[in-house]
Amino acid sequence: MSKSVFIESHNLKNKATGLGTFNYELIKGFSQLEFSSLELILNAKNPNALKTEFGNKFTYNKYSDLSRLHLFRTRKKNDLWHSLNQNTKIEPYHVSNYLLTVHDVNFVEEISFDMNHKVNRLFKEKLEKSTAITYISEFAKKQTHEYFNVPNIPEYVIHNGNPITTILDTSGFASNVPIDKPFLYSIGDFLERKNFLSIVKMMVHISDFNLIISGNNNKEYGFEIVKFIQDNNLQNRVFLTGKVDDVAKQYYLSNCHAFLFPSIREGFGLPPIEAMRFGKPIFLSNKTSLPEIGGEHCFYWNNFDPENMKMILFEGLNYFYNHQLEMETFMKERANRFNWKTAASEYLNVYKKCLY
Repeated sequence: MSKSVFIESHNLKNKATGLGTFNYELIKGFSQLEFSSLELILNAKNPNALKTEFGNKFTYNKYSDLSRLHLFRTRKKNDLWHSLNQNTKIEPYHVSNYLLTVHDVNFVEEISFDMNHKVNRLFKEKLEKSTAITYISEFAKKQTHEYFNVPNIPEYVIHNGNPITTILDTSGFASNVPIDKPFLYSIGDFLERKNFLSIVKMMVHISDFNLIISGNNNKEYGFEIVKFIQDNNLQNRVFLTGKVDDVAKQYYLSNCHAFLFPSIREGFGLPPIEAMRFGKPIFLSNKTSLPEIGGEHCFYWNNFDPENMKMILFEGLNYFYNHQLEMETFMKERANRFNWKTAASEYLNVYKKCLY
C-alpha cells in the first residue's frame, strides 16, 4: 500500500519568485521519476493547470487562503507532510511525519534577533515537530544552527537544480532598453539584501559597459536606485527592465559580457547558475551561500567600495576572456552539476527514510 506525501506547494502561484521556481522545478523533477510506492499530493491554487501538465502522476489538492487559519487547516492525516518553505503559514491540522525544507533564516536578521518575535516562534515550532530537515545549501544549515536549537533529527543538504533546462529561441526578442553597447547584467527582486545599489555605484567609474538589471523595481529599494541613477547622470548607462519573461531573461544572460550578483544574503542563489549555463563570467559577493554555489571559477567581491569592485571586475574579465574557451567550459560544467531531476530523486529518498 502506497504512503501519502502532502507537498505544501502553494507558492507555485508565484513562479517568478525564487520559492515559486523552487516549487515548480522540484515538482517537474518528480514528474520525471518513478515513485509507485508513494502518493504525492500537490497543494495548488490552480490544480487543473498542473493536472493538464502532469496528468495523473500526482494527486491534487486545491489551495485556499483559509487554510492559513488553524481552524481550516488540512485535516486529512497524511503519512508525511513536506513544507517546502520555512516561512509558510500553511500547516497540517494533524502531524504524523513532518519534513521541513529550509532555504534560509535571513528573517532573523531582517526582523530583529528577538527569539520571541512571532516569525521566530513559528519557525521554532516547525523545527520542534520535524521528523527530518532538508537544507538547500550547507550555508543554510550552518545559519539555522547558528540562530536556533535544532533537534537531534536527520538533516540533509540537497542543492537546487538549474531552472534553465531548455535554451529558448531569442532571435525575435525586442529589448525595452538599449543593447547597442556591451552590457553587464543582473536579475532579482529589488530587496536591499540583493545589494544592486553597489553595482550601480560602481558604474560611476565605468564607461566601457552599460549595466542592465531585471526584476521588480517598483518598490522602495528600486526607487532608491532610480534616484541614484538620476542624481549621478547614469540614465544612459544603467537601465532597469522591470520583470522579464524567460525569453527576455535568456536573451540578456546569453548576450551579456558578464553576470553580476552582489547579494549579501542568499540561502542558495539561482541566477548565478542560470548565467553559468551560458558560459558567462560570474561576479559574486563572497557572502553567505554564494561561494558554495559559485565554486572556484567565479570571481568574488569581498567589499563593496565602488573602485575596488571595478578593479575586481576588470581583472576578472581580463582573465576570463584571455582563457575564454577553458573558462566557458568550467562554467557550463558547473551549471550541469545542479540538476532538478537529481534533487527530486534525493527528496524522494528522504521521504522514504521518513516513512519506512
